[in-house]
Amino acid sequence: MPLYRLDHVNVCTHRLPEMRAFYRDVLGLAEGPRPAFSFGGAWLYLGDHPCVHLVEVAAARNPSGELRLEHFAFAATGLREFLDRLESARVEYRISHLPSGTTTQVNLRDPDGNRIHVDFEA
Repeated sequence: MPLYRLDHVNVCTHRLPEMRAFYRDVLGLAEGPRPAFSFGGAWLYLGDHPCVHLVEVAAARNPSGELRLEHFAFAATGLREFLDRLESARVEYRISHLPSGTTTQVNLRDPDGNRIHVDFEA
């Protein structure tokens, strides 16, 4: 189950237009295709890789105004080996699939509660 790259960061925001402009105009990322999720957002690409995923949330979701990194993800190979490793270590996980059906995500949390998913291409 070798990890082979950090896949992306996911950032919640209630200022989607400003965040899109910052990552596009200041950092030079390009806006690109995004699956048809049921919530607003944008994917920004570094070359052909969508490395920043913005997720639109209502300002009321976090009244303190402190938005945070929502999760980070790795791309990997060897899904069965990885699941066996998690089960052996008694790590809870949940499996989900992107709407496109091409990626299986294994969702878990680290000991501090940070959400991580490990993506396996179909």
